[in-house]
Parts: sequence; C-alpha cells; structure tokens
Amino acid sequence: MTITDPGASTRPAASLHADAVRTLADWQPADPDQDRLRRDYLDHLAEQPEGLYRSCLPAHITASAAVIDPAAGRVLLTLHPKVGMWLQMGGHCEPGDPDLASAALREATEESGIPDLVLLTVDGVPVPAKLDRHQVRCTGKDRPENTHLDVQYIAVAPPGAQALISEESLDLRWFDFDRLPELTDHSVRDLVARARELTARG
Repeated sequence: MTITDPGASTRPAASLHADAVRTLADWQPADPDQDRLRRDYLDHLAEQPEGLYRSCLPAHITASAAVIDPAAGRVLLTLHPKVGMWLQMGGHCEPGDPDLASAALREATEESGIPDLVLLTVDGVPVPAKLDRHQVRCTGKDRPENTHLDVQYIAVAPPGAQALISEESLDLRWFDFDRLPELTDHSVRDLVARARELTARG
C-alpha cells in the first residue's frame, strides 16, 4: 500500500516561491532603479503564491543567464524565434526547479548545450546580476501581452566550450564582448556589461 502525502505536490512550488523571496530579499542591487524593481518583484510574490509560473497573469517571474567565456571575452547569445532578437538564455520556471538559480542554470544548459556551466556566486551562493521587466506574448501571438519579471544570472562556461543549438533557437553564436550584434536591446547589453564587471573583479 502506498501512502500519498496530499501536500507533496505543492512542496516544490512552495519551496521555489520561498527561495525567490529569500533571494530577492537578500540581494543587494547595484543602483536605485534595480532596487525599485527588486521591491516590485517582492510585492508581486507577496500577492501571488503562484507568481513564478507562466499561468500567473498578467505577470510572472522568469529566470535567465548570460553564458560567458571570460577567458576569451565572449558571450553566447541565442536568436529567439518569437522575438527576432539576440538574447541571453532563459525562460519560465518549472515545478521541478528547486530554486531560482537552478531554473536559470537549467535554461542556460538546455539552450546552450554546454553541460558544465557554473553560476557566479557570492560566498558560495548564486546571486542575481540584475533584474529586467519587459512585455512579451508568451501565451501566444494572438493573446494580450504579459509581463516577464526576469531574474538574470551569470553562467561561466569552461574555456573553449562548444555550444550546441537547441530547437528553441533560430541561431546560437558566441560574440565578443565589444562586438555584440545589432539585434540586441539595452537589457542584453546591460547584462553583458554587468557580467564583464563581475568577472573582472574575480
């Protein structure tokens, strides 16, 4: 006889929610604008127990990571089929993700094809590099826009890592930090600049 714990299915979601709150509460932003975003994200999570999932509309938390090879001074970007822009790796959180950093690392690994990525940490704990709030149509092109509250990390690839394109990308390429493609927005450029700053310190 198997005894089913009625709370078992809700624990991963509750754990992910608690981790997101803890991560954002502990994070020290680089500037006042980022701090305002951090507070907005925390307000969202306080109001929405399911606020990390695609089903939460009109806004939900997402996780992404800039995959970089600091030794070569390059960043790996994906040409997103829906947006038509070069972006960092990332996407929606899933019920099996134990924490926000794991969601970002999972997305980065799946979309880059690089198995040995390592997130940047502070005192051994992965921490966000920055936040970005943007409008998307992730529920379908004929559906109203919704808001991604993106938590962005830095993932370091082994020197000389070879990327492998996934079905989620039109193209996948390494770009020199100083030669990003034209089809990138200010958020990607800001994230790459932040990645350069953080890895230069290390």
